[in-house]
Amino acid sequence: MGKQKTQKAVKPEKKARDRKDKKFATGAEAVTWDLTDLYPSVDDLKARLAAAERRAESFGNRYRGTLGALDAGALASAIDELGQILDESGRAYTYAYLNWVTDTADSDRGALLQFVKEGYTRVTQSVVFFDVEWAHLDDERASVVLASPLLSGYRHFLELQRLHRKHVLTEPEEKVVSEMSVNGRQAWNRYFDETISAMRFKLKGKYLTEQEVLARLHEPDRKERRKAAAAFTDVLKQHERTLTYVFNTVLADKASQDRLRGYSTWISSRNQSNEVSDETVEALVKAVTDRYDLVHRFYKLKRKILGVRRLYDYDRYAPVGDADTKYTWAEAKTLVIESYASFHARLGEIVTEFFDRRWIDAAVAPGKRGGAFSHGAVPSVHPYILLNYTGRSRDVQTLAHELGHGVHQYLSRVQGVFHADTPLTTAETASVFGEMLTFQRIIAGEDDLSNRLAMLVGKIDDTMATVFRQVTMNRFEDRIHNARREGGELTAKDFAAHWKATQSAMYGKSVRLSSDYDSWWSYIPHFLHTPGYVYAYAFGELLVLALYERYQTEGSSFAERYLDLLSAGGSDWPHNLLKPLGVDLTDLSFWQQGLASIEKMIDQAEAIHAKVK
Repeated sequence: MGKQKTQKAVKPEKKARDRKDKKFATGAEAVTWDLTDLYPSVDDLKARLAAAERRAESFGNRYRGTLGALDAGALASAIDELGQILDESGRAYTYAYLNWVTDTADSDRGALLQFVKEGYTRVTQSVVFFDVEWAHLDDERASVVLASPLLSGYRHFLELQRLHRKHVLTEPEEKVVSEMSVNGRQAWNRYFDETISAMRFKLKGKYLTEQEVLARLHEPDRKERRKAAAAFTDVLKQHERTLTYVFNTVLADKASQDRLRGYSTWISSRNQSNEVSDETVEALVKAVTDRYDLVHRFYKLKRKILGVRRLYDYDRYAPVGDADTKYTWAEAKTLVIESYASFHARLGEIVTEFFDRRWIDAAVAPGKRGGAFSHGAVPSVHPYILLNYTGRSRDVQTLAHELGHGVHQYLSRVQGVFHADTPLTTAETASVFGEMLTFQRIIAGEDDLSNRLAMLVGKIDDTMATVFRQVTMNRFEDRIHNARREGGELTAKDFAAHWKATQSAMYGKSVRLSSDYDSWWSYIPHFLHTPGYVYAYAFGELLVLALYERYQTEGSSFAERYLDLLSAGGSDWPHNLLKPLGVDLTDLSFWQQGLASIEKMIDQAEAIHAKVK
């Protein structure tokens, strides 16, 4: 098939481009999710969680110590029952967590979340023997059982358990680790989330949430950006002692876990769960850090476009050109649905379900967790998406991004509990691809060169954050984990020094980082919730840039294979799942292809700027 033509999108109405009213109503103010698909009531949740606990205990009594004697059929039946238990307990955890994140200040919601965590832990303790016994089963016996077609639907899960066996503790030890996590790292993460969510940042006499004040960094008015950055820094510094202590505690907890399980480095456990080698990740990091020249070149161009002598940290996300465009929730909905549907009708149908069936919570509200995510829930239900929608074009891109995750999670449910989730290395594929589809649709409807430049620069801004900044954050994590393990507890100044050093390496002389920026390591939840996660963003972005090139060439035949990839979830090794799309993850040159695409975008932006300046 010939080169795929990009459909030209209908332009937003002119009135949408002129919305400068700070009180702009997006229409998302009442967009909240409906959690009754999970449970009709809290009482029902508690009853079903209690039943899951009893079933898990019974499962343990029947199967503990017997896995080595089970034939393939009996083992398949046991795994099927285990999956049902995990689905039910995971459903309870999903409800409690989603109920809590929309109002982290509500003590009743926090209490329910803790109640469910404790019940979930008891389920885990009852069934943890399965992982331990299977991991340590005799190789010959395991091979014979795995060869049976009766276990084909569970094979990759079982293979991974065997692969990780040297890091699996004894059953009593695993129970202790599970029990302690509830009041250990999980508790500190909850405390961190509640602390950040409760912060209020004073700007122009108003008290803003984290999401609202950070949104001001995208304002066209430089003074407003600078004041917003200062207000954000002031509050972070007020909580510096608390946040430093939380970080130190979580870092120490991870060091203990890694030592107990025998992982050689702080990142090894994350890489193993991502189904990639330490060497592959190191190669990715090197490929990106070797191209920091692209960062310097882009911000040099942006400085010229903005017409300032020097860029500061609060200028990085400054919009250029058509900066005041805002989109109502209805406009964003139409734009994203059309973008997905133009790629494949089935994707358009699934995305529409998210809107129509209230699987999205988009309203900005006090106490609500900042940022955005798509929660995969459990295979027996469906995903849910959280946003903080303010109507900016960036919010439209975020909506498209999270719906990519949502579509992926929706389609992969057919794989069941053990294979629905994907490793983080490929988890960002659908989200970034959906974002790219939406961006191309937006820019296709723009004929004005100045506006095209503004959109292109905005897209490169996002790419800089997704690829280069995430890798610098990986470098920051590498430094703080190793420093904590080698030298003990870190001070706030230590964290700031590591942050400044790794950030400065990326920006060079293209952006001046103020002393205020030294504190900005302390609000990023990924460092605590999912240590080592951030490089997956760069992995996904570079992979998608390569995949999008293939789509442009192959068209609809690519789209069908792409849906097969999403539906496969984590049922096989990532490099096997991606082979039908023409990507070889063992060939590290694909990262260079992605970086070349970024360079091409910068070339285009420079060329347009030369015409319009």
